[in-house]
Amino acid sequence: MEQSGHTLCELFEQLGLPSNHREIEAFIEYNRPLDPKVKLSEAPFWSDTQREFLRQQLCADADWAELVDQLNTRLR
Repeated sequence: MEQSGHTLCELFEQLGLPSNHREIEAFIEYNRPLDPKVKLSEAPFWSDTQREFLRQQLCADADWAELVDQLNTRLR
């Protein structure tokens, strides 16, 4: 998979969430640890639209997939 060139800030923008570094860190800290049995896209803090975006990106191994994986790791 090639590097997408996207940033975590841009991923949060795509998800419709506050996207500066401080707000991203606060989101991660507030929502972790995510139960290992729960898929990232099934976490209770996502809206239906956010869930679908995350699922699509991972299933298609799309541009955002690497960042979605990074977010997944950070939430664990």
